[in-house]
Amino acid sequence: MLPTKDILQQYWGHKDFRPLQEDIINAVLQGKDTLALLPTGGGKSICFQVPALVQEGICLVISPLIALIKDQVENLKHKGIPALAIYTGMNFIEVKKTLQNAAHGNYKFLYVSPERLSTKIFLEYLPALPVNLIAVDEAHCISQWGYDFRPSYLQISSIREQLPQVPVIALTASATVLVQNDICEKLLFTPSHQRFQQSFERPNLSYSVFNISDKPNKLFTILNNVKGSAIVYCKSRKRTKDVAELLRLQNIQADYYHAGLTSEERSAKQEGWIKNKIRVIVCTNAFGMGIDKPDVRVVVHYDVPDCIENYYQEAGRAGRDRKRAYAVLLYSDKELEELIGQVNIHFPPVEEIKNIYIALMNHLQVAAGIGEGTSYDFDIAVFANAFKINILTAAYAIKALEQEGILTYNEFFFKPSSVVFTSGKEDLSEMEKQYPALDDVVKGLLRSYEGVFDFPVIIYETQLAKFLKKPIALVRQQLSELHQLKIITYNPQKEKPQITLLQNRMYTDNYEINSQAYLARKKNYGQKISSICTYIREHDFCRSKFVANYFNDMQVNDCKICDNCINQNERKISIADFKALEAELFSIIENQQKPIKEILRNYNSIKRDKFNKVLNYLITENIIKVGSDGILVKL
Repeated sequence: MLPTKDILQQYWGHKDFRPLQEDIINAVLQGKDTLALLPTGGGKSICFQVPALVQEGICLVISPLIALIKDQVENLKHKGIPALAIYTGMNFIEVKKTLQNAAHGNYKFLYVSPERLSTKIFLEYLPALPVNLIAVDEAHCISQWGYDFRPSYLQISSIREQLPQVPVIALTASATVLVQNDICEKLLFTPSHQRFQQSFERPNLSYSVFNISDKPNKLFTILNNVKGSAIVYCKSRKRTKDVAELLRLQNIQADYYHAGLTSEERSAKQEGWIKNKIRVIVCTNAFGMGIDKPDVRVVVHYDVPDCIENYYQEAGRAGRDRKRAYAVLLYSDKELEELIGQVNIHFPPVEEIKNIYIALMNHLQVAAGIGEGTSYDFDIAVFANAFKINILTAAYAIKALEQEGILTYNEFFFKPSSVVFTSGKEDLSEMEKQYPALDDVVKGLLRSYEGVFDFPVIIYETQLAKFLKKPIALVRQQLSELHQLKIITYNPQKEKPQITLLQNRMYTDNYEINSQAYLARKKNYGQKISSICTYIREHDFCRSKFVANYFNDMQVNDCKICDNCINQNERKISIADFKALEAELFSIIENQQKPIKEILRNYNSIKRDKFNKVLNYLITENIIKVGSDGILVKL
């Protein structure tokens, strides 16, 4: 058994662990259930990947995002570490083959989306899997008090009951004490479990907030003053495109990114930004998860986020190289008023959710008493228009149904193309005579994809076209022709959003959701909005300290580099400053017969604040007074 540092050196090229990583790994290797709170960029994956590699067997990794699962599996494969994945959208044969490989092959990691944990085939193969560790990524998803509650995560406890001797490591970047306790309870942690929380302090990250009416010009100023790679977060897909176009008009290399783009478009834009061909990526929160780019110099929130958790994670993508970086939030007073009003939009009335559920089932043509486990392509805009429902109300009602464990809605769904031969090998020679133009595609498939006669294999048309030296459009056309001739079964890639029913359609009389829990989540959401509004509006505290305290990290000192700390420091008055300001006030009294408010308008906010402090002192000491007309008088 290799020591953990040797594993780290061999696969990651690092000689030493980051703070807390080694302690967490040792706790896992001692068989203890472990909760690890490591900030964005804190190296969470190593905390379960290293102990899994040290031990015999396979690590079961539960992760909510298909894109993140694919990235991590590919990264492990590049390191020479065999890994597998099962996620929503794979068919029965693909899942079965993957589970057979996990049970009998020399694989070290099996990534599973939480929805797959309760499927019959997974539960059948579970006893055969040599699981040495269960890793729960984005563990806050198991708590209804978290900012991204997913009921499918609750299935993990039943997996634990079947593997009682296997330790669990739960990982998250941000969780309040309430959420931490809920994670440990829902994952059935033993009393001897250990918790590790890395400091939420980011000494190199300067937070600042601007109340601004002209956001585009402020954004130009920020990007011109802070050189290097940048992320700009927006709330809507349309705004990402609009802002990127504005930046390009200012000769700033920018592109936009959101979940509505094809996977090829997303990959190209992401790669261009990572390789610094694109300086600024303007995106929704669909961007960033699992991306490790250390040299991001500034993250700008063009729109107000709805909770500290999201803001901290997104802002924390700046400065992972530990060099000075900036997190800037732009807002208007109107935005904060609208955000407070979002509580009732995000949580529609319980009766309205029921009506939307009935409309949704009718739209998908699901009869009462059936539908469990079935997936449907779903366009929410078409649905909302057909039933004359506000699209936001529809979206949040569907989210509520998702949190009730009734269905899942995967807006970021992607299923790659697959092929399996349906004709026998002996039929291929006959096909070659009748359809000679298709022969090279058949031979290209046979040479490129092992097992293509036995089960559907994932294919990539771009790679096949390159191998055959043909245009990709022609390859896709010929694959479709082979499918029509019943030589192969060809399923082109799908990128449409999907709804999957987790239970049969309820009869109207038996429709039921947990209203009490739903209303408790609504109240909790309101508190989160209140916290982010306080963070934005208040100026008397260190922003870095406020964020850390929110996550119960009470050991953080003032950062000295956020806008509030800098302004507080500038507002302090030395004896020399006091005497100079006092002399200036006396000069004003003698030479200017104007109201003091009018005079102070000529100063910036910091000097105005200092003047007010000196003025208040002189009034208290009865040295001067302000007349009824607002004009200063020396006593």
